[in-house]
Amino acid sequence: MVILTSVLTTGALTLTACGSRDDSGSKSDSDSGTTFTIGVDAPLSGENSTTGLGIQYGVQVAVDDANKNNWVPGVKFKVKALDDKAQPATGQQNATALVGDKTVLGAVGPLNSGVAQSMQQVFTSANMVEISPSNTSPDLTQGKNWQTDKKRPYKTYFRTATTDALQGSFAADYAYNGLKKKKAFVVDDKQTYGAGLAKIFNKKFADLGGKIAGTDHVNTGDKDFGSLVTKIKNSGADLLYYGGQYDESSLITKQLKDAGVKIPLFGGDGMFASTYIETAGKASEGDLATSVGVPVDTLPAAKQFVETYKAKGYKGDYGAYGGYSYDAASAIIKAVKAVKDANGDKLPTDINDLRAKIVDAVQKSDFQGITGKVSFDEYGDTGNKQLTVYQVKDGAWKAVKTGTATG
Repeated sequence: MVILTSVLTTGALTLTACGSRDDSGSKSDSDSGTTFTIGVDAPLSGENSTTGLGIQYGVQVAVDDANKNNWVPGVKFKVKALDDKAQPATGQQNATALVGDKTVLGAVGPLNSGVAQSMQQVFTSANMVEISPSNTSPDLTQGKNWQTDKKRPYKTYFRTATTDALQGSFAADYAYNGLKKKKAFVVDDKQTYGAGLAKIFNKKFADLGGKIAGTDHVNTGDKDFGSLVTKIKNSGADLLYYGGQYDESSLITKQLKDAGVKIPLFGGDGMFASTYIETAGKASEGDLATSVGVPVDTLPAAKQFVETYKAKGYKGDYGAYGGYSYDAASAIIKAVKAVKDANGDKLPTDINDLRAKIVDAVQKSDFQGITGKVSFDEYGDTGNKQLTVYQVKDGAWKAVKTGTATG
């Protein structure tokens, strides 16, 4: 178990050029400039850790690039990664630890929308920027009544991933018009992300003319889905849509196929990970998932990122959010430079003033990242609305449709 206030100090995370972290000041031991910290919050162990580690090391590559290429002259950066174990209460504790560290200028994460809800107020109270590469719940940026009255609840919160309002509809359109499926059974894990995504898919699929054969819910951590499989089998559904993470969906699809129900399972970005295929085995063949953006391996601007990630032997899956984590960290670092440039080539000495100015600078972000143009609208949502549908073919995720979502 990771102690919440500790820094992960593996060789991969400690930047030797920056020296060790010193909370009483930000002078590097081995550099005459100033060293600041980029925080990371994600599940680094247990459930969802495959994608969580992808976030951690996506940020690490960005920080290494910033230091190597002198993105902010006179300033170096290091990473402080905390494990939230996909638990909201732990995420909130981690947020408190990060804002309490006076070298931390901003944070990347979390992975899960439900965890984000517990962290937003902490970061806002400290006026410190938080950028998630993976949160997709519309509530986080547009408020609980986003469908009828959009209001941004937290000005310090941003994301480089597009929302479920677009992802759920994109999936429903592909299921109905692309796969020609007409009868879907919809299941979710009762969590903020999963339940929200399933609800949007459900409505869009029905609006298109599809029939909802049934709905049900599971609990995170469940292993035996026998009763659910029976319900799906008896419903006559030709598609199972699942709102949740790969931990449960990989077991559901295996038990479904073992029971002779040969229909595809379709989910969101929460199950777009190599672990899904590894756990489900051959049962995953033909299953589908949507994910934000386009395949990072196909992006020329991300070529060096992918090569570096692999060469370093970093754990986790960079395919889902690694690139978006890199761009999130880049947005914070570029904001630091913007603040420095606007302040006579020096940074404000008061940490609270510096953090507040970074929030304002992030809002004005406008640069080409490795995943595309990085910018944020008035709600803090990304300007990159691209989504991709992936399908398991020959034991690997293959992109079958990429497009710009319109809702």
